[in-house]
Amino acid sequence: MSLFDKFHKLAEARSGLGQDGPAPIATPIERVDSATRGWIGGREVILAGTNNYLGLTFHPDVIAAGTRALTELGSGTTGSRMANGSYGAHQALEAELAAAFGWPSAIVFSTGYQANLGALSTLVGQGEYLLLDSDSHASIYDGARLSNAQTIRFRHNDPENLDRRLSRLGDDAGRALVVVEGLYSMLGDQPPLAEFVEVKNNHKAWLMVDEAHSFGVFGERGLGLAEQAGLLDQVDFIVGTFSKSLAGIGGFCVSPHTDLELLRLASRPYIFTASPSPTVIASTRKALELLVNGQELRLSLQRNINRLYEEVKAMGYELGSPDPGPVMAIILPDRATALAHWKGLLNAGIYANLMIPPATPAGLNLLRISLSAAHTDADIDQIVNALRKLRDGL
Repeated sequence: MSLFDKFHKLAEARSGLGQDGPAPIATPIERVDSATRGWIGGREVILAGTNNYLGLTFHPDVIAAGTRALTELGSGTTGSRMANGSYGAHQALEAELAAAFGWPSAIVFSTGYQANLGALSTLVGQGEYLLLDSDSHASIYDGARLSNAQTIRFRHNDPENLDRRLSRLGDDAGRALVVVEGLYSMLGDQPPLAEFVEVKNNHKAWLMVDEAHSFGVFGERGLGLAEQAGLLDQVDFIVGTFSKSLAGIGGFCVSPHTDLELLRLASRPYIFTASPSPTVIASTRKALELLVNGQELRLSLQRNINRLYEEVKAMGYELGSPDPGPVMAIILPDRATALAHWKGLLNAGIYANLMIPPATPAGLNLLRISLSAAHTDADIDQIVNALRKLRDGL
């Protein structure tokens, strides 16, 4: 017996993807030249699987802000926010996030994953309830495990199912936190947020929206789906990440409730993790400024989204979401077809994402494309033409 025996099935699944060419899982990107260009397997490719939605990773102002901070404040904080790693710039970023939402409080975490761990594990505990969409991200489920709250799953994007779950709690629903996402990263679909808000209000429950993939993309100021739906005043907590539209790494939780500040005294992922480096904070602050004022970036992204969706849908592909968004998931009948599509795109100079079980919902095999405001018409042409050839070859 070995501690590693339990991983053998995963290793077999990986080996079944073949050994020829670049690995389709955790694909090594040898070089990155811009927001939309990189090198894989010794050749230049369009990057269409990086979640770089606003294309800010190479923005000169973002890079300059990070460079200045690196020179002036050093490479790292060497400590947690509670000990010695809380710099003035961390507090400034929190104030800027809170101001963007018009809310009194925001907390910055070292990663988006830890934002969910830190918020969920602390907001609810023994004798309280977490109600999670069944397609929730792994960080949400892991936050639930740390919370000691009773976790109840409801069917994906199903307000009626949530209503039944909350009804069974009766008056205890007032001690329940409902968690949905603004955009689900695998299928690219969006929740019926207005209906979820109505259900949580009827039961006097609390609502958190994870806007990791929708922050920067939706809404007049890019604050996410809740802003676009006109429901910011109906949401209790929003969590998000810096690693998508903000082109960095880190995460945040923001709330209209001033008591959010109390989480700093109790959230273990916040207390015991080193804080983000000065350069990350500085570049994120500049990216946030560009995001909030980035209507033109969002218009460019939306044009790319609409065109790709229309073209691919017309080819007859089954898509993961009826609503166009920055993530387009093509549902394919089996693993072999999905792998062939991934390799076909790579051979055509396009890097996308292969998503297969057990990482996907409902055991689906997916080809996942994420678009950027920085993609050009020529980039979209190349993606469309490659997919059309693959479709014709099926």
